[in-house]
Amino acid sequence: MTVPYLWRMSFPARPDTAEDLAGALGPFCASVAWFEVSASEWRVEGITAAEPNRDAVVNAVGQAAWRLGIPAPRLHVALVPPADWAAANLSTFKPVAVGRYFVHGSHFGGPLPPGRIALALDAGMAFGSGEHATTAGCLAVLDDLARRRRFLNALDLGCGSGILAFAMARTWPAHVLAVDIDPEAVAVARENARRNRLAARIRFAVGNGMAAPLVRDRAPYDLIAANILARPLVRMAGAVAAALAPGGVAVFSGLIVADAPWVEAAAHAHGLGRVRRVVRDGWATLVLERGRG
Repeated sequence: MTVPYLWRMSFPARPDTAEDLAGALGPFCASVAWFEVSASEWRVEGITAAEPNRDAVVNAVGQAAWRLGIPAPRLHVALVPPADWAAANLSTFKPVAVGRYFVHGSHFGGPLPPGRIALALDAGMAFGSGEHATTAGCLAVLDDLARRRRFLNALDLGCGSGILAFAMARTWPAHVLAVDIDPEAVAVARENARRNRLAARIRFAVGNGMAAPLVRDRAPYDLIAANILARPLVRMAGAVAAALAPGGVAVFSGLIVADAPWVEAAAHAHGLGRVRRVVRDGWATLVLERGRG
């Protein structure tokens, strides 16, 4: 899929301020990410198809910095030339093995490991190929849960490429709902479901998290996986707890280790107790149970 010119906005940030500053870019971008450059510096980047209003962006980021009590970072805006992002994704997407799961691109022509659950996908413009520590952490948790739990009604909240929904559908005889606020992500996930012959097993929907009507209608769930970000997880903790059946499990990921206590405290305030915490490359995945603790 070759896309037209895009605009990239970026600026440096400290590890403890990157997420808050990234939130200031959200209204102006189709996607926002922040990542580690060094031990003391992270970088925030946003992508948009329309030429950004630089003054408005500078003002929004400056206000966020003022609230944090730090100097406003210098914004860099650059035009990104057309590229075949799908081809670029495939060229760098190497197979990933996590527990019982073997995640590979649709271009993979090698032998599939015996005894593993193979999941084929093209992440495309959606997040979630199994390479990132947050997705791998979720897969490791699902692998562990499969040893002692059986789930029948599952929700993949913020599904991205759909990888967690596919893992759930292949691991348990469950009804699975996958929802994302981004229509492009849902389109990618649907295509990946067809690729994995799971289209009949998984229901997809575009919606705003737990507020989506279909999400509310299909509750209660015995398993909810949300690989999102720390701040939305804190906001959603009450709604997730309310949508879980007694004894149900929530898997929260997409948060750096430093934010794990904050997210866990919000979950605990709504009756979700921690069962386990998995840490990979500085990222944490929390396993929470309704009624525990």
